[in-house]
Amino acid sequence: MNRGNDSMSDALREMCGGSVDAFDRFYARYAPFVLQIAHRTLGERMEAEDVCHDVFLEALRRGDSFDPGRGSIEAWLAVMTRSRCLDRLRRSKRIVQTGEPELKLAHATAVAAEEDAVARLEREALRHALGSLPAEQRMAVIGNYFDAETQRDLSDRWKVPLGTVKSWIRYGIRNMRKQLEKHGWNREEENGAREVNR
Repeated sequence: MNRGNDSMSDALREMCGGSVDAFDRFYARYAPFVLQIAHRTLGERMEAEDVCHDVFLEALRRGDSFDPGRGSIEAWLAVMTRSRCLDRLRRSKRIVQTGEPELKLAHATAVAAEEDAVARLEREALRHALGSLPAEQRMAVIGNYFDAETQRDLSDRWKVPLGTVKSWIRYGIRNMRKQLEKHGWNREEENGAREVNR
């Protein structure tokens, strides 16, 4: 692995430990790559941006499971991105199932139900993790990551020092990770993580 990949592996580990600066570096480096894959697969910019957002939340949640000895960060993110895109295509019924109609329909229905259940549980876990944060941390995390406002924008809008906003976000992310870990969302339990690390 080259030095650039080493530094990004370090950034991944640091952001999973709550470093906002590491998350910003990681996002700046890989967001265009993830967005390009998602846009090419889905063909719609807004959906691709949604997938990009989901992938970086997943990276934040599961980054501790990444093993640089088994593959590159790009491959790890690519597998997650394609998996998320295919989930969306299945849910929107843009993938046409072929073969024995009744068997395929039953399988497609079961897969869709399972995917919807997992997506609901994931949303609930994220909502619960956010809801458990102190108000300042919750507002800062939502503003920075969900509403895509810069830390400087939040600092100016709330009339608090930039360092305070950074602390709220750092501790908010750390507390969210603890909540998600408590509910098992950091474990390497989805196929994408297993495939990329083979």
